[in-house]
Amino acid sequence: MKRNNTIICLAAALLAVVLSACNDGRVLDVATTKAERNLLRDGNEKYEAKRYADAEALYRKALEANPASPISAFNLATALLRQGDNAKKERRDENDPMVQAQELLTGIAKQTNNNQLMSMSCYDLGNVAYNQQDYGQAIEMYKNALRANPDDDQARYNLRMAQLKQQQQQQNQNKQNQDQNQDQDKQDQDKQNQDKQDQDKQNQDKQNQDKQNQDQQNQNKQNQNQNQPNQGNNQRANQQNGMSDQSMQQILQTMQNQENATQQRVNAVKAREQQRQRERTRNKW
Repeated sequence: MKRNNTIICLAAALLAVVLSACNDGRVLDVATTKAERNLLRDGNEKYEAKRYADAEALYRKALEANPASPISAFNLATALLRQGDNAKKERRDENDPMVQAQELLTGIAKQTNNNQLMSMSCYDLGNVAYNQQDYGQAIEMYKNALRANPDDDQARYNLRMAQLKQQQQQQNQNKQNQDQNQDQDKQDQDKQNQDKQDQDKQNQDKQNQDKQNQDQQNQNKQNQNQNQPNQGNNQRANQQNGMSDQSMQQILQTMQNQENATQQRVNAVKAREQQRQRERTRNKW
């Protein structure tokens, strides 16, 4: 966002001093050990020179010197943010500077009793969420920053920007959903049309097949009808030429019987004639 991430500066003050002012007007707890103060000072010099990796190393040493120091933790988170990629990613691992910075800032926001440090931590968390297009989270963090410091006009401005972005995002999502629904409706309609065409084609194919079957049946019936008159003609032709086969057999049998009877009469006549001849030859003269 518009305001740069801020490192916490330490005033050249006595160890008994409890508060110190930063270059952006925020007031924070002062470091409590000499080693931590020296490391923070050196780290701030590297940070101002934009040597963020070197600043990170010094802030880590300062945090080792005083693990309970929220100042060292905040400055380390600030250096990590400078080195991290604010772009939205699907996955981030524990070695990602952005992940480490978020963990440090979240811990500070939960544990510190200093409203100024709370406000700065929530503000930076809001910026991280905003840059990752997580506008809901950004809005919540900016609100927390304003609760801790109602006079933070930059947090108020960023809150309004995040709200506008969220509205735009929702509108785009709604439009995308509407377009997807329209595309789905079109796909459904196309599928219905295709299904109807397929069904119509199947019905037409069935009708054509039924018609072919009916035509074949009609053709077979016609051929059968044509064969029946021919058989009748053959029967009539046989009747005109003579009689039926059965009648002809009966006539032949009758003729055979008559011939047998005639042969029997002839044989009988011959037998009587032979008998008379024998009788004449026996008579004496």
